[in-house]
Amino acid sequence: MDKAVTEFLIRAKRATYAGKGAESVSSRPASHDLEYSEGDLTYIDTYLGGEKFAGEEALWRSGEPFWSMNYVGRVTGSDFSGDFLKAALLEVPADKPFRGPAHYEDGGYAYICEVDGDADWFSGREVITLNGVQIYECLFHGGTIN
Repeated sequence: MDKAVTEFLIRAKRATYAGKGAESVSSRPASHDLEYSEGDLTYIDTYLGGEKFAGEEALWRSGEPFWSMNYVGRVTGSDFSGDFLKAALLEVPADKPFRGPAHYEDGGYAYICEVDGDADWFSGREVITLNGVQIYECLFHGGTIN
């Protein structure tokens, strides 16, 4: 993934779910869809569920899909904060533009993200703990497609 596409992906993530962006029209029954476009690039994040969820983020250039990431996660403990998760996801790093940073903390909450691979082929796991107790987990994987 070149630098311009990575920068677009980061802007798209910050403008949609992480940035509390408005949902677009649902593409499937009860799905949550968020879309962002610039020029010939389009990003769509679509997911199902809430406390237990599954979804996909994907990129298109001129209507042709070229990158995708699937994810599945769940809240595993009490006092989960969606706002904390979104704050962590706003810090998506350019060298691994998949979810959030390797580590992020605020007010007893800690976000930890581990990734193997690069934008062409990767897998990872993120967790959130509150005062050292895990309260959330998410698995993700993806890469370039053609």
